[in-house]
This record gives sequence, structure tokens and C-alpha cells, in this order.
Amino acid sequence: MNVVKLDRFIALALQIDGDGVHPDSGRASAAARMKASLERIDVAIAGASRWIGIELKLVVLPEYILSGPPWGESIGEWAEKGAIAPSGPEYEALARLAQKHNIFLAGNGYETDQHFPGIYFQACWVFDPSGNRILTYRRLISIFAPTPHDVWDQYLDIYGLDGVFPVADTIIGKIAAIASEEILYPEIARAHAIRGAEIFLHSTSEVGSPNLTIKQIARRARALENLAYVVSANNAALRGIDVPVDSSNGFSDIIDYYGNQIILAGAGESSVANSFLDMAGLRAYRERPAMSNMLSRQALDMFVQSYMGADIRRPNGLLKDGKLLIPDRSYFQHRQLDAIARLKKRGII
Repeated sequence: MNVVKLDRFIALALQIDGDGVHPDSGRASAAARMKASLERIDVAIAGASRWIGIELKLVVLPEYILSGPPWGESIGEWAEKGAIAPSGPEYEALARLAQKHNIFLAGNGYETDQHFPGIYFQACWVFDPSGNRILTYRRLISIFAPTPHDVWDQYLDIYGLDGVFPVADTIIGKIAAIASEEILYPEIARAHAIRGAEIFLHSTSEVGSPNLTIKQIARRARALENLAYVVSANNAALRGIDVPVDSSNGFSDIIDYYGNQIILAGAGESSVANSFLDMAGLRAYRERPAMSNMLSRQALDMFVQSYMGADIRRPNGLLKDGKLLIPDRSYFQHRQLDAIARLKKRGII
């Protein structure tokens, strides 16, 4: 069924403080902290919506907005304390916020999966204005957390490749999510783009700097090479871990399909990073034959054999004889060292 789409609407990268649950002793106190964070988000969305106006249709929240990152916890400990169950009260509350404010609400956090008990994934999620969860994307490249690639064969059997790279077709356009550091990897965005994605929702927790950072550069590249908007929400202050709270504070932005930064927030809690997205213009641009239409000029089949033969990071590291292994934190370093050793052996590095 064809979806009648808006030609123009406002998107907001909502920059808000994160209150991490690392200091909490267990799930009960962590859940209480998450509930308080949800209440703060509700107030912030209400204020931003009143300020911006009725054209506001999309709000993107920062990375791990309810929990903060793990900070020394084991995989099992964090799955218990910091990860959210897919049917849990936190997701129910987020659904109500999307419904209450009549917006598409996107963000990121850690969640469990009944098919893989004992571990967690970092997930990006989107709720529509009716409160339906319309998109779940699990981060694929992480140096600290389990990913679908670590249980690849079973994950594909359950969710399929379109479940690995989901794109939601909505009234505001075709939307996809990219988690934090993954903006640095062109293949993540491209895999979504070839499934039709027009807007990349980028929940991040990154260095806050007025200088051009690597993620700022990457956002511009991902936008222009895929002819897509990027809406990127960074933290304001990030509490709960032992780093200065303003290290990742600020500079949320929105990038247009030319690769231009069209709005940039400063530091602190802020709704400054909001802008109209011209979806009609984007679609017309994508249909225009021109040198700058990079998406249409791709010949991706040329690269298949090179990618297939690269043998860098191997899949299924957490599966042995079909059974799920619960890793300790050293697993992730060993996985990377294994890849580096093979890169050296083959003369790539």
C-alpha cells in the first residue's frame, strides 16, 4: 500500500541530559532512574513542541538516553540492570510519549531479546504518532557490546536481512537508524539507502567540540553520498560514569542531502537543532540525472567479491555448536586482535 507522504515537516534533534544507571545497585533503582528520565523527556518534548509549532513531526533523542553506557559491568550484569525488555514499561512509556505529542519518536538504548537470553543488543527504535513501534535496528559494529553479527546465522534465521537493515515507510518518508559510531562506516548507511531510506536517524554520544569532528565529517559524507537527510542528536551532560560530564555535550545537528549542515546546537539542553526537511526536494533530486546523483551511479556488484573475500571480522563468535555463549568483556578485544592478525597476515596492514 502506498503511503501518502508529507512534502515538508520539521525534525528536531533533542539535546538532553543523560542520567546513567551505572551507580545503581540493581534493576529496581535503575528502573526508577529511567522513569525519572522519561519524565524529563516528556517535559522537554512538550516545551520544544510548543516553541517550534505544529509542523514538528520527528524528534530524535541521544544515544542510550535512559541508561547511559555500561561502565565495568559484566554482560550479564548490564543485561539485568541497564537493558530494557522489548515488552517492558520503558518502551510502553516511550510509546505513550509519541502518542501524547503526536510525533515520530526515535532514540537508542540497550535491550534484551528472548531468542538470545543472557546478552543484550544496542538498539535504535522509532515509535509512530499512534504509539506503534515501527522500527528496531540493532547496532552491528561495536567494540564493547554483543551485536547481531556475533550470532549471525541464528539472527538471520529469526529476523532476515531486512530485519538487520530495517527501513520504515512512513508519512514523513522512508526512515532508517544508525547508531552512534556506525556513522563512520559507509556500508551501514548504504545498506539502508538501497532499501529506500531518505532520512537517517542518528542517536549519538560523542565528543562535543566546535571543531570539525570525525563524526561531523562522516555525517556530511553519509548524507551527500546517499542523497539523504541526517538528524543527529547528541547528549547534553552525561552523568553516571567517571568522565567529566560535559565531554560529550552538544553540537547536535541536521545535515541535508547536499551534505550541508543546516542547523547546529550549542552546548547544554537544547531544542535548537530543528529544521524543516524538504522531502519533495529530496525526491526530485534523486530522480534527476546528474553527476551529483551519486546514488544512481553506484555499481555495487563490482565490490561484492572484494568484500566477500576480505575475511576481516568473522561472524558467529558467540555461537558454538549452535549454542549461545555469554562472553566476558575480554571477548571484544580478542575479536579485534583476531581480525588485526589476519589483516597483517594477508598484507592488508
